[in-house]
Amino acid sequence: MLAPNQTHQTPSLPLPQPSSLPPEHFNILLRRRHLLLSATAVTISFNFNAPSPTSLSLSEPVAGARGLFRMPPPRLTNRYFLVRAGESEFESMGVINTNPVTKTSVDSGLSERGKKQAIKAAFDLKEMRACDNNCWIWPAITQRAYQTAEIIAAVNGVTRSYIVPEYSFLDARGLGAYEGKKLESVSEVYASDGISPNIKPPPIGDGTPNESVADVFVRVTQLMSILETQYSGDTVVIVSPDSDNLTILLAGLIGLDLRRHRELSFAPGEVRFVDTNDIPVYKQPASAVYKCSNPPSCN
Repeated sequence: MLAPNQTHQTPSLPLPQPSSLPPEHFNILLRRRHLLLSATAVTISFNFNAPSPTSLSLSEPVAGARGLFRMPPPRLTNRYFLVRAGESEFESMGVINTNPVTKTSVDSGLSERGKKQAIKAAFDLKEMRACDNNCWIWPAITQRAYQTAEIIAAVNGVTRSYIVPEYSFLDARGLGAYEGKKLESVSEVYASDGISPNIKPPPIGDGTPNESVADVFVRVTQLMSILETQYSGDTVVIVSPDSDNLTILLAGLIGLDLRRHRELSFAPGEVRFVDTNDIPVYKQPASAVYKCSNPPSCN
């Protein structure tokens, strides 16, 4: 029986002492111990310290990897055409409608004039030979943008499997308390944009976002990151329900101050090719290019 507070311990066998073993047996024991330790060390090195084949095969630094998209980009992997959807029913009535709750509503679809603008956009793309070697069409899921994409696909011989609806990154810019007001009042939003890209329109409680230029910039940058990672050497037609998505995206691509995005305004049904020659050469920060020829005396 064990006494209280006394725990059972497994008796340990005494280790053989060198003096109790013949010399040849003792040498064998040492060699076995050495081999065991060596094998353990090799295993640890193999599992944790060995460089992976992937890291050895990279030919460019991690900062230059395709998945890390930055604005303005040092290069573009694909060709891009930017299209503003044709006029919507709300726009034809001169009313601001940016609430994402109604984006798939029939009332958010193309007006009669909007359908003609979408057809013109489709033939403009055909004249620009945008989809001669096939193309991917990325419209916002907003009704007018998706209808425009379908017209573009029909005119340019693109099958439906190449239409990829975008569910959030291309939503029309949320204008908050301006929702339901006259289109002319949007000039007040653009006046604020010219002061700072971080100024938001006043909020509203009906679910309409109130987005600053900086908010939209985050969305369109995420979109470009996906497109540049998902495709390589392809043509992508981006169809936006409004102008602001496209002007802010284009400003980012060419390195224009975001406060001036309005200068790049798109009319309903307008098409533009993103010319990589307009994208400025990426400039490294001064700390990356500065060289001191006579340290520690550096001017």
